[in-house]
Amino acid sequence: MERLSIFDIYKIGVGPSSSHTLGPWNAALQFATALWGLELQPDHVEVHLYGSLSKTGVGHATDLAVQLGLEGCDPVTVDTAEIPIRIERIRAHEQIVIHNYPIPFTPSRDIVFHNHARLEHPNTLTFKAFSDHEVLLEQTYYSLGGGFIEREGENVQELQQIQLPFPIDKGADLLRHIDQQDASVSEIVWANELRFHEYSEVKEQIDSIFRTMLECVFRGINTSGILPGGLNVKRRAAKLNKELLDGQTFDSLEEWLALVSGTSRDFTNVNKWVSCFALAVNEENAALGRVVTSPTNGAAGVIPAVMLYMYCFCDHNSIDDIERFLLTSGEIGCLFKKGATISAAVGGCQAEIGVSSAMAAGGLTEILGGSPRQVLAAAEIAMEHHLGLTCDPIGGLVQVPCIERNAMGAMKAITAAHLALATDPDDCLVNFDVVVKTMWDTAQDMNHKYKETSEGGLAFNLPVVLPSC
Repeated sequence: MERLSIFDIYKIGVGPSSSHTLGPWNAALQFATALWGLELQPDHVEVHLYGSLSKTGVGHATDLAVQLGLEGCDPVTVDTAEIPIRIERIRAHEQIVIHNYPIPFTPSRDIVFHNHARLEHPNTLTFKAFSDHEVLLEQTYYSLGGGFIEREGENVQELQQIQLPFPIDKGADLLRHIDQQDASVSEIVWANELRFHEYSEVKEQIDSIFRTMLECVFRGINTSGILPGGLNVKRRAAKLNKELLDGQTFDSLEEWLALVSGTSRDFTNVNKWVSCFALAVNEENAALGRVVTSPTNGAAGVIPAVMLYMYCFCDHNSIDDIERFLLTSGEIGCLFKKGATISAAVGGCQAEIGVSSAMAAGGLTEILGGSPRQVLAAAEIAMEHHLGLTCDPIGGLVQVPCIERNAMGAMKAITAAHLALATDPDDCLVNFDVVVKTMWDTAQDMNHKYKETSEGGLAFNLPVVLPSC
């Protein structure tokens, strides 16, 4: 199987969706790079969206993402406040700037939504560049979830031939290496990461991931108002944060963390805080804010919420704790990516919230002193109770039920961790690899209308008409 780093799972990007925003954005960046090598300069560019990218593309800002990617914007560093300005400039001037060269481009005409086409992969997009009505370059990409993309005709296996000291394709592989090395989950993962990156790079990337998560939560608890998109969903995290702090004020992220850590640790208070953390992230995600895929944008709130639970209420707030949490949880995400899917368009929401909850449960269990087998047991418990979860976003927006679902996934992760810690893994009837296979089987059996098409479930029973591209 492909060799994955935890930083393939944890990517910094822009909301609202990793498969519908970040993936198409990255595909557009690749296509724009390919255009640079052409002998002729294109005079026209088209983008064709198929399947779930077409049906929920506007709600997920796919149309905006491909424009930003074609213009060479980096989702990691782009000033999110400038996005509306750039998009309006493209629309008003009817041209897009690719490698400093303006090309006529009308989004309403040149981004084509093929709502009724059924292709092999549900997240397919094709870019076409023309010169004097002749096709100069055409490339088709598949958005695989979590920001992963694959170009048609490209062999991903050949691109990733890195040799790891501890190759892991299943939970059983991980446990075998752990037993042979007498190591923890995070120690095995750390050794593998050093084949992808230098020691200092791993440290720096973990710090960047954690800091980005914290900053996202902090923006979310400081921002009120109505989320964009047309559903008129009110932000709730800021109001909840204010109520929980009971009038206490703060001037920085560090002051806020200290105040949160000093509040009551009774169940009700902690429960509300975990929900507040998760809501804050996914409200930011819905507003095209900067988030970390964990493993996707739509599920980006679960990991930060559980990490902040660990940080503020479990007295585990050292950099070592953060590193071990992200290494362990990231590897669990890699295993689901390899053995099943992390794309809601392929597997429903079990592939996003379910996987993020399993990741968080495993990471928390290691930090709270669980054995490696308890770590995998926690991940299994969390996924077991998300099996069959559908993806039915109202209006194609990552808002309802998505934002609240992150809070629920976080609480399930915490519950799963504590259950695993109180359990002898040898007594578990279901193991981690069985639940990964079961999730994949369920994904394949699930009706397509429950896979991010907005044609079933809540989206069907609460239909709304939103502005088109």
